[in-house]
Amino acid sequence: MLCRSSLVLVVVLLGLAGGGPVTDLHPDMTDQELFWGADQYDFSIVLPASGMECFWHFAHRGEKFYLNFMVQWVTGVGHDRHLSVTVNAPSSLLLSTVDDATGQVNLDTEETGFYQMCFSNFHNHFGTMQVFLSFGVYYDGHQDAAKRKEEEKKKKEEASKHLNNTLTTIEEASHRVENRVFHMFRYYNFGRMRKSADYFLLLSNSQYVTWWSAAQSLVIVTAGYLQLLFLKRLFVTKTGGEAEKPSC
Repeated sequence: MLCRSSLVLVVVLLGLAGGGPVTDLHPDMTDQELFWGADQYDFSIVLPASGMECFWHFAHRGEKFYLNFMVQWVTGVGHDRHLSVTVNAPSSLLLSTVDDATGQVNLDTEETGFYQMCFSNFHNHFGTMQVFLSFGVYYDGHQDAAKRKEEEKKKKEEASKHLNNTLTTIEEASHRVENRVFHMFRYYNFGRMRKSADYFLLLSNSQYVTWWSAAQSLVIVTAGYLQLLFLKRLFVTKTGGEAEKPSC
């Protein structure tokens, strides 16, 4: 009985020791290798008068960070289309500043962390603006330079062994295609920005022409009516009674 109880106790202890929660699924991989990837975002925001909006995007060291923006429309007094944009590193280091209606920022990230993008509408104290944003990260290879050279050397040495390795060829080709498709979508989003900005500009000009034409038409009609009234008063003659007739 004592031996059976001891055996059960040993089994329970072994189960508790080996059956706990797994905290590291890939102990031989770093978080940079595990979560390395490419992504992109595009959307529009509305900045109030003298307002500022900030966004954060995560990037690993060695990735390519890009930001495209374009002011689509501005309302209110002044209509200044300039937008102040700043990009800060995770260590709060200022990396880039742009003060224009449209612009691009391309960076090689030197730190791993959240990169901050701030958009300020301080040029317009009495007007709002809509801004189209497109930003993201991509990579061409995530190894260090020394590691890449070592890998290239190994690949050259084993090139003869892998001439018939179709899997490697397909993997490299798919990576190139994926990278080019990613850049294709970048240029497509930039084209969308320009198209939307042109549309809002055309709509604004159409409303301006419509109201200006209506105002001019009203001025012309009013001027014609006043001229007709003035001319009519020139030809008015007074008709007197019998008392005003001359007597002989």
